Amino acid sequence: MLQVTPKNLVEAKPAAKVRVASIDALRGFNFIWILGAEGVFLGLEQMLANKGPALAAVGHALGLQMTHAEWEGFRFYDLVFPLFVFITGVAIVFSLGSLVVRNGLAGAHLRIVRRALLLYLFGVILAGGIGGHWSDVRLVGVLQRIAICYLVVSLLFINLSPRGLAAAFVASLAGYWALMAFVPVPGLGAASFAPDANLANWIDAHYLPGKLWDKTRDPEGLLSTIPAIGTCLLGVLAGLVLKDGRIQPTQKSLTLIVAGVVCLALGYLWSLQFPIIKYLWTSSFVLVAGGYSLLLLGTWYQIIDVWGYRGWSTAFIWIGTNAITLYVVNNLSSLERLAVRFVGGDFGRWLDSLMGEGTGKVLAHGLGLAFAVALAAFLYRRKIFLRV
Repeated sequence: MLQVTPKNLVEAKPAAKVRVASIDALRGFNFIWILGAEGVFLGLEQMLANKGPALAAVGHALGLQMTHAEWEGFRFYDLVFPLFVFITGVAIVFSLGSLVVRNGLAGAHLRIVRRALLLYLFGVILAGGIGGHWSDVRLVGVLQRIAICYLVVSLLFINLSPRGLAAAFVASLAGYWALMAFVPVPGLGAASFAPDANLANWIDAHYLPGKLWDKTRDPEGLLSTIPAIGTCLLGVLAGLVLKDGRIQPTQKSLTLIVAGVVCLALGYLWSLQFPIIKYLWTSSFVLVAGGYSLLLLGTWYQIIDVWGYRGWSTAFIWIGTNAITLYVVNNLSSLERLAVRFVGGDFGRWLDSLMGEGTGKVLAHGLGLAFAVALAAFLYRRKIFLRV
């Protein structure tokens, strides 16, 4: 097993930096859904609704996968956020080793804290900023959770061996399960996993200041950050496999795929007692989302980096290398709203009347994605990579 300890990192000789294209491509694929690709499929569902039972059923199935499960369960759209947290963990392995070599252990700690703080502040600003009352400020959210996971996992990565990282992963899932399954909810009685009747929601309602996303609870709340850190740690473990020079490339792919199957089996088995709930980021949810993430990473690594079939993934790589930049741009100035300026209004309604309701929506979301790809290509070709 590749030993990653402070001593090893500091004493290691700088090597030629090898970029694993499949990591960027998978991050880009992940980000097209964050940028609004689900809207294309939701529009397609509308288009197919009146095209006969078979096509209507296909459209409904696609549309259903583009929404979150109401509480328990797992759909494709539930994978989007944990996949990005997982990829963040994978990327940590490839970025922090050289950081310690360049800046030393103390310098690396400082850089990690600074980057996490900047990401967190970006998240607060994009969630509404602090221009209003403190009760209206959302202190948690997507970027905030990524920042916290990055901070904790990066510090663990440069201070623990792989065995220690694996132990931390298991502890994060087992510890969260024990809290959720055995600690009574004050004022409500026995432990529960129901909305507003579980320990995580109770802690958010009583101790999380500022604005809560669902008024009484938050899907990126305090206690559920523990298993989210586990998702990031799973990405680190996957990254260690990819970076281990003693493992043959195809064996790396196979290892990741087998690990994905094992995680899926364990996750669905655990869900019989600890349900798969994205809004609570349950331990079974971590394993199921992590299993699919491992399967995707192993498959894409084999196709792109081992077999060398990269042409089909070019646009994904463009997006993946500037994902945070595109996320910020899309939140500050929605690319979909920009697209509506070109294909919305009466033109969109004319398309709906001509080809069926939902056509205008498909075109608007598709054009918004095209704008994102164009911006990503512009930045990539000019070697502009904005980093926090």
